[in-house]
Amino acid sequence: MFTGIVEEIGEVTAVEQDTNMARLTVRGPLVTSDANHGDSIAVSGVCLTVVAVSEGGFTVDVVNETLARSSLAKVAVGDAVNLERATPAGGRLGGHIMQGHVDGTGVFLSRDDTGVTTFALPTGLGKYVVEKGSIAVDGVSLTVASITDEQFSVALIPTTLEATTLGRREAGDLVNLEVDVVAKYVEKLAIPHLAASAHNV
Repeated sequence: MFTGIVEEIGEVTAVEQDTNMARLTVRGPLVTSDANHGDSIAVSGVCLTVVAVSEGGFTVDVVNETLARSSLAKVAVGDAVNLERATPAGGRLGGHIMQGHVDGTGVFLSRDDTGVTTFALPTGLGKYVVEKGSIAVDGVSLTVASITDEQFSVALIPTTLEATTLGRREAGDLVNLEVDVVAKYVEKLAIPHLAASAHNV
């Protein structure tokens, strides 16, 4: 589990493509200070398993399912990524409960002088996003300021712009999105009952 409080900005130092996956090596001295093989680290919001630890860096394997759903399919050497270690039991829940299971990619549209930043939503995700609800963008826990069927906005404080990759985003950049998992469970549980009610009308 993660909370969306980015610990450091890492740098991709190697990308190896394979038939069914990609292997990434990321420099992140803080998150690797106590990392071991098998640990979970969120890379721009994607929960990945550490397969090797080196001096100040770590290596992860990214399977096709993850590549298809996230911006990691386009990651290149030198790219900056947000890093967060899994939240320990008893740790502070500084953001909101996140799984590191990306639902899809959005597009950075704009940011104004006050920090209000707008992203395009992929088809089908808008129903899980509500005003003043939580959403993870590239692994950053954020509060939705406004929402339409096709886009949403968040208000980014200077600290978030400085401490995460969101301050470096430009129009057209892809971002990883994770919606509130509770909304998806509620939908799954409610659909059979709604269908039965409609049938009985």
